[in-house]
Amino acid sequence: MLKTRVITAIILVVLFISALFFLPQKAWILFCAAILATAAWEWAALVAMSSVARIVFAGAIATAGVFIAWEWPSPSSVRTVGLFYALAAVFWCVLMPLWLKNGLRFGTQAVLTLSGCIVLPACFFAMVQLRAVSPVTLLQFMAIVWLADSAAYFSGRKFGKRKLAPLISPGKTWEGAAGAMVAVTAYGVAWLTFFDESIPASLRDTPLGAAAILVALWILAIFSICGDLFESALKRRAGVKDSGKILPGHGGILDRIDALLPVLPLSAVLFSI
Repeated sequence: MLKTRVITAIILVVLFISALFFLPQKAWILFCAAILATAAWEWAALVAMSSVARIVFAGAIATAGVFIAWEWPSPSSVRTVGLFYALAAVFWCVLMPLWLKNGLRFGTQAVLTLSGCIVLPACFFAMVQLRAVSPVTLLQFMAIVWLADSAAYFSGRKFGKRKLAPLISPGKTWEGAAGAMVAVTAYGVAWLTFFDESIPASLRDTPLGAAAILVALWILAIFSICGDLFESALKRRAGVKDSGKILPGHGGILDRIDALLPVLPLSAVLFSI
């Protein structure tokens, strides 16, 4: 299992980095649309859609996403993407905490389907927008999630005692979350030291100065944990371990992008203020 997991991870990294740095922007949109369609297919399975409904759901979301993103940054696409970001913010800041607190008890299939129509395209649009700024910029924000997740795993294994959300994801601990925050803080210091020119103006020009980027990264790290927990709640509701089987040793696409779902749209907003 470990060998399979490592091989899959290497292939994914090579494929993603190659696409990120070498594909033309239009081809990048189609690449991300394939990820979006697969994630939507898995989301539909988690909310118990039929096979036909899953095809329609995934196809409709991917097609609409490409149609909107194709003309980026035209005024109409910017307005539409901004609406998705706003709706996603409402979901992650209001609806998601209520759901996690109540165990998705009022998360009907219709409501969860509508939620997927918001949070999945919002992440897709952010991948398009941030890559248009710079491939390095997108990578820098994605690295926040990867660092937070890795630090939470290792610090949780070493020091974890108090469960963060035992009814949703028993393996996550407060000590792991603390480790994630420490790692992100170190990342923020490195960003300020070596990549100051890539810090969004909305953060660099605030009265807080350098502290603003650290506060922003802490918020993004918290939301990365929330995205992970929400997908865990979806899987627990569906009674499955993984969102899919497309990635040997890793599960599904949603299992790999769950923490990115809230983080990337929020990151994109930082470049829009």
